[in-house]
Amino acid sequence: MALSLSLARAAPLAVSSAGAGARRLPAASLAFPPKSFFGAPLAATGASVASPLPRKPATSTSFAVVAAGKKGYKMKTHKASAKRFRVTGRGKIVRRCAGKQHLLAKKSTKRKKRLSKMVQVNKSDYDNVTGALPYLKVNRKAD
Repeated sequence: MALSLSLARAAPLAVSSAGAGARRLPAASLAFPPKSFFGAPLAATGASVASPLPRKPATSTSFAVVAAGKKGYKMKTHKASAKRFRVTGRGKIVRRCAGKQHLLAKKSTKRKKRLSKMVQVNKSDYDNVTGALPYLKVNRKAD
């Protein structure tokens, strides 16, 4: 309602030629400055405001599709894998053993002690791990 009241005060409304029941339109002489979504006035065009910096001449720019290899896009780390694997000082990938989370009462102390240790990931799984963790510093020749 506040907007319609301010429009009514700003300029008289012109009636379209469609008839008495037609919508009322603002007069053609009424010019509102363009506003952003938040209500602040938008920046004026370059012709009306002098810029302190020199402007480049307007040229037609063409956009080319850049291959992913040339641009060097970052690969994403699989965060669940990053929490499960780590690399030793010699470059081996190690993991925890399975079977040490629950039902520990029926497992012997010797078995629980063995399952507590970190073990090396099998060499056949290195491709899977390094695919999920692209920035892992792995030594492929480590024992």
